[in-house]
Amino acid sequence: MEYRGKDLFRRVGIPTPRGTFAATPADVRAFIAANPGSWVLKSQVMMGGRGKAGGIRFADDAAQGEALAGELIGKVLRNIQNPAGEEVKALLVEEKVAIASEAYLSITVDRAKKSPVIMVTAQGGMDVEEVAADHPDAIAYYWIDAAAGYSPYMARQLAFDAKLPTGFHKAFPKIVGALYELFMKYGANLVEINPLVLTKDGSVIASDAKVDLDDNGLYKHPDIAAWNTAAPADEDQAAGVAIGLGMSNYAKLDGTIGVIANGAGLGMGTMDAIRTAGGAAANFLDIGGGAQAELVRKSYSLVVGDPRVKALFVNIFGGITRGDQVARGIVDARAGHDLREVPLVVRLTGTNAQEGREILAAAGYAPVETMDEGAARAVALAQGTN
Repeated sequence: MEYRGKDLFRRVGIPTPRGTFAATPADVRAFIAANPGSWVLKSQVMMGGRGKAGGIRFADDAAQGEALAGELIGKVLRNIQNPAGEEVKALLVEEKVAIASEAYLSITVDRAKKSPVIMVTAQGGMDVEEVAADHPDAIAYYWIDAAAGYSPYMARQLAFDAKLPTGFHKAFPKIVGALYELFMKYGANLVEINPLVLTKDGSVIASDAKVDLDDNGLYKHPDIAAWNTAAPADEDQAAGVAIGLGMSNYAKLDGTIGVIANGAGLGMGTMDAIRTAGGAAANFLDIGGGAQAELVRKSYSLVVGDPRVKALFVNIFGGITRGDQVARGIVDARAGHDLREVPLVVRLTGTNAQEGREILAAAGYAPVETMDEGAARAVALAQGTN
């Protein structure tokens, strides 16, 4: 969420507007009463386009702030990005800034070139996808050699190429450098400021923040990892985080066949194989790399706890994930008496696959050889035809 992203921004020295996190209308009233002025109430949700969805309001005094907060908190915001909507549970109350100009700045990973890329455009405050589609030449790019790192000349070149107003130029190299520090230090997939604002008094500040961190690197930052537990975005994420998965590693779907795989790519491939075989996945669940038996057991319990699941396909290609650990987790889960019986299909290959097969065989389970075979078997079991 934005307020978390701005916490990280401040850690690396990126200027942000004054503000506070508010969980209740009373919090908003108390803050504005103690800090008279014009304030922006920004809904804290995990979706973009909050303004167009009615999730941003303006208040000039404490009473107005409290009233508007009462309208926002509990409201469900919906847009094309999230038709189902997300309930507003908290606000960021932030000072209203006098905007002279807006820019867009982000750093992400260019997987084709295997390097971080900085993207800048003077057309800030709007969807960068629209800029890319309608005015592709307005976006300037700089690919960074991660071994060499960042140098201020890169930002100066970007400011020139993107035709940023001159008011940005002095502060821009420092802000880009700080954003790159955040990107590398915290293991981000994306860091974005939209808009990066040039104020009428000449200051340059991050008016918004979007930070997507790689869950696999959060063990280095336990204080940030705790944010996932404190405020997952939805029930599926909460359920996954509760058993030790990353925030993006579990999601319910509309089918009847449960899926457990290691790796997002294999998980999606498994769902495709199930679809090809005539069925539909009930969930996506990626146990990640190096999962131990306990996480496998908890993942198994989570999936079969969904009453829509009529069969479960566990598809593991072992690398750092070991087949024997997966097998032990499955056997331990099925040995419990508090879980409903669900037909099981297992495919194990890769690291310690033979040991895993022996553990399963001793418990009376025979793994399949291929993903397609497993998908067809799971569909048949779910349909009660085998």
